[in-house]
Amino acid sequence: MAVIATVLFAFAAALLGPVGTAWAGSVHNGASQPVYSYTDAIRESVWVDTGTVVDGAPVRVAADIIRPREPAAHGRRIPVIMDASPYYSCCGRGNESQVKTYDANGQPVQFPLYYDNYFVPRGYAVVLVDLAGTNRSDGCEDVGGPLEVAGAKSVIDWINGRATAHSSRTGGTEVKASWADGSVGMIGKSWDGTIANGVAATGVDGLKTIVPISAISSWYDYYRSQGAPLYPGTPADLAGYVEDPATTARCATTQGELAAGAPYSGDWTSFWQQRDYVANADKVKASVFVVHGQQDLNVRTVHFGQWWDALAARGVPRKIWLSQTGHVDPFDYRRSAWVDTLHGWFDHYLMGVDNGIDRQPMADIERAPDQWSTDAKWPAPGTRLTTVHLNPGTLGGSSTNSGTTAFTDDPSRDENAWAADVDRSTPDKTVFSTRALDHDVRMSGSGDLTLTVGSSTTSAHLSAVLVDIGPAAIRNYLGSGEGISTLTTRSCWGEGTPGDTGCFLDTAADTSQVGATVFSRGWIDLGHYASLDHGRPLTPGTPYRMTVHLSPTDHVVPAGHRLALIVAGTDNGLIDPPDTKPTLTVDLSHSELRLPLVGGTGALPAGQQPRAAASQAAPLAVLTGRQPADLR
Repeated sequence: MAVIATVLFAFAAALLGPVGTAWAGSVHNGASQPVYSYTDAIRESVWVDTGTVVDGAPVRVAADIIRPREPAAHGRRIPVIMDASPYYSCCGRGNESQVKTYDANGQPVQFPLYYDNYFVPRGYAVVLVDLAGTNRSDGCEDVGGPLEVAGAKSVIDWINGRATAHSSRTGGTEVKASWADGSVGMIGKSWDGTIANGVAATGVDGLKTIVPISAISSWYDYYRSQGAPLYPGTPADLAGYVEDPATTARCATTQGELAAGAPYSGDWTSFWQQRDYVANADKVKASVFVVHGQQDLNVRTVHFGQWWDALAARGVPRKIWLSQTGHVDPFDYRRSAWVDTLHGWFDHYLMGVDNGIDRQPMADIERAPDQWSTDAKWPAPGTRLTTVHLNPGTLGGSSTNSGTTAFTDDPSRDENAWAADVDRSTPDKTVFSTRALDHDVRMSGSGDLTLTVGSSTTSAHLSAVLVDIGPAAIRNYLGSGEGISTLTTRSCWGEGTPGDTGCFLDTAADTSQVGATVFSRGWIDLGHYASLDHGRPLTPGTPYRMTVHLSPTDHVVPAGHRLALIVAGTDNGLIDPPDTKPTLTVDLSHSELRLPLVGGTGALPAGQQPRAAASQAAPLAVLTGRQPADLR
């Protein structure tokens, strides 16, 4: 299907027919067609009452709208594609950091990304919403909290006639969405997709589908992992990043709440509960198209996994794409297939087109750079959460666990150093490995590791990673593009104007040859052994039992490779260290690893034998160059 579109005026005339004929709309041959003029589209801004008050003043959020002129002239209403973001002025959207631009009268000119260029000619309105406290919206940025969610939700309410909008920030005339049919699809990467999750979790009527890309499902899990701090900052820092200085000065109370509600201790608070969308997954009415990079070390993969599982329990219509990239939009790693698929998704769930996308394979998985497979369901049919036994140096091949192992936290080391030294005995880690596999082993979904651990000090953090040991060409997810390279050529996706061309820099896969690949991770703070509500000091020498949640994955360890579990302390760059430097002793007889194996107990080869450590072996090649987190 061609995706570099132009407005085909002859075809448009054939669809629209001569004056006085019946309305045909934009759908033809099972898909919406680019029959409307992008140049002549209506561009306008409204300010929507959110029903919330900050410092005694009502909060209105700004929404910039672009919609085709022709449907309204024929008395036809159209659906809405909506992206609510805090980044439209401070930081930009997409690989080229596009921001909104306006003419001298304040009317919108550039709508970031390609949604407007591609979908407006096909009969959609595109609405870009400034989250509360950002760009042209009122209020304070509360980072995934009630103000943000209420602001985005209020725009859907306005589109459905349940909220009031105005022609200016200070009031002006009332504006009605008489052009809208009430159907809304929310989309966005990172923070934008996070708000789509949050709004869907309110159960708002009119939201028919969401497409969260690399999105957060619970803000606690963005900043903490089972008590372990992932970042030293607080949501107040993130708010300050997207607000202008004047807004930050006005929002001191909210800033204080953002700092106080997110204790560095890792304790679960009511602040986190307000920002846990998974807890309200039972309210979701919209279909959900989840997209995530399996090597996203910014919005880590726990977010899509727990959201997916909660939606599955609810029976929500779902689709999923999992790439090998880090924090990257599919427009930048699988552009043509992505736009085609998104087009079909919106046509089906917003225009009601029976195009069969709801009957296509549920999952697309990137197996190697630009090589994809599909599955009818996800996790893959035949997946079983399977107990894999642990013995010193050995993974699987036994009917029991036995022995002990110990390691000393070294905060200067990380998962890639551990993987490179998988066959070296080093004091900072312990390794459990299979022998070379005689057949492919696939994992699909989330696993866990229950450990009985004693610490030599009063505090300890623990990391667990699954490693595919063997040569592979993978996307360079730790590079500056997190798996993509940006080229100098451009291609156009839809219609354009001089102020919004619809043309974007092309990309290609950035690849690397490695000898070991970390593909699933988990981190905990042992001080939260009793509850996430309150951490406490450890008693040295006392064993504590905790379960590490391993991040969801869909990975095939090929025949000839080995599967390894590495358990260690601080994973440098991914969690912060504890305030002591403990030695941890693991009682394997009271520990258990469970993996989501396709084929269940028969997936791993039997008869594993312990391997002698190759202490003089050269380190394996792994990726280096981790980049700092950026929620965009």
